[in-house]
Amino acid sequence: MTLRKLLPMLWLLLIVLISVIPYQPAQAQDDDSVERPLLLAHYMPWYQTPDVSGDWGWHWTMNHVDPSMQTENGKPEIASHYMPLTGPYDSQDDALLEYQVLLMKLSGIDGVIVDWYGFEDYLDYGLLNAATHKLFDHVQRAGLSFVICYEDATVRNMIDGGYLNSDDALTHGAEVMQYLQENWFEDDAYLKVEGQPLLFVFGPQYFRDPANWEVMAADLDTPPALVTLDGHMDWAALAGYPWPPMSMAGGIELAPAVLTSYLELFYRNAGRGDYVVGSAFPSFHDIYEEAGERSSYGYIDPQDGETLRMTLLLALDADSNIIQLVTWNDYGEGTMIEPTEETGYQYLEIVQETRQSLDSEDFQFTADDLRLPLQLFNLRKAHADNAEAQTQLDEVFDAIIAGDLDTARAILESL
Repeated sequence: MTLRKLLPMLWLLLIVLISVIPYQPAQAQDDDSVERPLLLAHYMPWYQTPDVSGDWGWHWTMNHVDPSMQTENGKPEIASHYMPLTGPYDSQDDALLEYQVLLMKLSGIDGVIVDWYGFEDYLDYGLLNAATHKLFDHVQRAGLSFVICYEDATVRNMIDGGYLNSDDALTHGAEVMQYLQENWFEDDAYLKVEGQPLLFVFGPQYFRDPANWEVMAADLDTPPALVTLDGHMDWAALAGYPWPPMSMAGGIELAPAVLTSYLELFYRNAGRGDYVVGSAFPSFHDIYEEAGERSSYGYIDPQDGETLRMTLLLALDADSNIIQLVTWNDYGEGTMIEPTEETGYQYLEIVQETRQSLDSEDFQFTADDLRLPLQLFNLRKAHADNAEAQTQLDEVFDAIIAGDLDTARAILESL
């Protein structure tokens, strides 16, 4: 047989071989072999309620409203334009955390990036740290991954409040790094790149010198790979990440063309590096002015979900390694993709569609499936004192995680 006749057969064989090579799904502990971008939700662990934490936390009240009171529409007064389907909740409520991680699992989200304020018992930082530990327990139960986003602005807050001496700031920073290593960096569920734990930073806003981070990480077994806020030391980090550019809004509505231009420029610059972290978000609609906290940063119109679709598409087109979903639940700034009475499940359905487009064979959940976690949450509350029912609801959780939704539905319908 001549080479000319043999070549078409060889090409056909090659195509067949490629078609049967199994897809390698994302690994929670390391994304080096992932063949699609990881979808990670930026998560706020800062909500408190009287029945769990003893009082209403600042993020539901902003010292302006009282959630124990009702609006003229018969709903709790909260510092937000939006109401979660569960009502105002506590970030340490096990039933709530179960509900949230199941929603993430069913929508195709791979894990969380948690806004973390450190471990000190100052202001509400200790409460937020405890909530983060609890969240990670549930994240691991669901087979998801997690990453810390360190708010180093807390260092300035502690110095200004007289809790920390400025001369001890670097020592405190080193203690923060040690805490992260001892509690999370070495966990299998903590996201790593080439063996290095990722560490997002919302800034840096205090430790702005790259040398500071070298000093703080000097005694770690493996220093973290930093991912910093756009324009904040990203030249010395593994990558930067974009955020809703409200400084361009001037306190009014940000024009879609301005938003698009900002993101396109960010991705052009980010593409020069080896690792790209994108961000996608549905809207921006803060409550600060109405709550008397400060003037509004401005507004990003959700455009009936098109803002989220557009920001997701730009991040995908940039070949992002990670797409950060901004945010899961920042109700004060109105960027949440968590289901609300005003937006329903729309945003999670868009995320789910995106995941299906990337992973159609291995990801089979549907929009109807997204309704199951709320049924489970409501039954947890309704049968709070019924041990037998709680055991059955544990089985519902396990069935959903295993992908056995028929069993989950059957148990839910029986209760």
